[in-house]
Amino acid sequence: MSDPVVVSSRSVHQGRIVKLSLEEVRLPNGNTVTLEIIKHPGAAAAVPVDPHGNVILVRQYRHATGSWLLEVPAGKLDHPGESPEDCALREVEEETGYRAGRLTPLGWIWTTPGFTDEKIWLYLASELTPTRLSLQPDEVLTVEKLPLAEAIRRAASGEIVDGKSVCALLRAASRK
Repeated sequence: MSDPVVVSSRSVHQGRIVKLSLEEVRLPNGNTVTLEIIKHPGAAAAVPVDPHGNVILVRQYRHATGSWLLEVPAGKLDHPGESPEDCALREVEEETGYRAGRLTPLGWIWTTPGFTDEKIWLYLASELTPTRLSLQPDEVLTVEKLPLAEAIRRAASGEIVDGKSVCALLRAASRK
C-alpha cells in the first residue's frame, strides 16, 4: 500500500485553541475522501500525588459534555516552544494550588485520532508543595483529593470517564 496523499487542504475556521480544515486525501486503498481535521497545539496532563499517597484531582465543568468531570489537571501548550513538561508543571500549580518538584514521564496519547492531531503528554507529579490556585476565566472547577488506589479503581471501573485522566491514572498505577 502507498502512503496517503493530501490532494488539497482548506482552512474552515481558526479559533483560539483549534484550527478546522477540510482535507481531500487519497488514502492508501486508492479512495479519495474529504476529511474534517482539527489541528491542536498539543497538551499535557499530570497525576499529582501528595506525600500521603493522595491524588489531587479537579472536578471541572466541561460545557461540551454538559457535565462536571473528575479529571487530572491538564491544559494546552500555551505558546510555540513551550515544552510539555513546563505545561504540566504550570497546569498542576494553576489548577490544584500545588507546585510539583518532580515529574515522571508516563508517555503520551492521541486524544481522538479520527479527527484531530491533539497529542497529550502524561506525567506523574510528585514532591508537591502548597501554593495557590490561579484559574483562567473559562475554568470552573473544584479540587478533590482521593487516595491514589481509589482514583485508579474509579478509572478502571468507568466512574472516571475523561480519557486522558483514565489513561494517566492507569499508567501512574504501574509507577507507584
